[in-house]
Amino acid sequence: MKDENILLKTSAEVNRIRRSCNLVEGILEKLETFIVPGISTLEIEEVCKSTIKSAMANSSALHFKGFPSTICTSVNSVAVHGIPDQTVLDDGDILTVDISLNLDGWHGDSARTYIAGTGNNDVLRLQKAAYAATLAGINSAVSGRRLGDVGWAIETAAKKWGCSVVKKFAGHGIGRDLHEDPVILPYGKKNTGLRIIPGMVFTIEPVVVLGSGDVKLMGDGWSFVTNDGSLSAQYEHTLAVFSNRTEVLTSEKLSFHS
Repeated sequence: MKDENILLKTSAEVNRIRRSCNLVEGILEKLETFIVPGISTLEIEEVCKSTIKSAMANSSALHFKGFPSTICTSVNSVAVHGIPDQTVLDDGDILTVDISLNLDGWHGDSARTYIAGTGNNDVLRLQKAAYAATLAGINSAVSGRRLGDVGWAIETAAKKWGCSVVKKFAGHGIGRDLHEDPVILPYGKKNTGLRIIPGMVFTIEPVVVLGSGDVKLMGDGWSFVTNDGSLSAQYEHTLAVFSNRTEVLTSEKLSFHS
């Protein structure tokens, strides 16, 4: 039985979402060589904005509940919703870029963590932990499993790297709306929660930190930073669940058969 609030997607609808996700993935891939010490997060936003416009798409983030920017750029201790500005990246800074866009009425959403220049051991460990946690969640998100299995896998993977998840933030369903049901928590218990069934499309996006996982809202009304000043990282992918496989719409190489 499914939650009646969850809008299951047809294959045709998944194809529409896939197009949006492919565009997001292409932009994030482009940033791999662009993000270096000495550039500002505002310059990063301009590159993304130009590419989105050229593709005749729109930013899903801009004006979403009043958000003022095209993308989110969260640097160092900023956990989520960092606003691009003139601040220049230093060597060793860790940065998460979160891009969501709307192409022909369907949304795609993904985030990736980058290191400007050369990161120290803690920065590298955090980046690996965030990626491992997201991958663990993806590998658990198959038809027949439960959302608690996904959350448990995410948090367990983060802890193996000596890191914590920020429990305040979660993944979400996605489609014609940027945020739909269900909520995908980055923690949980095995064999609990809603059962995963074909037709579900949702994001997995754990925020992983070196410290406690407690966060606070900054004065800009959007950026959340870690209470203890510890560094933060995040990877996000949009998934589509089928009866025999789970497809990572924002990364073809991560898709797998269940």
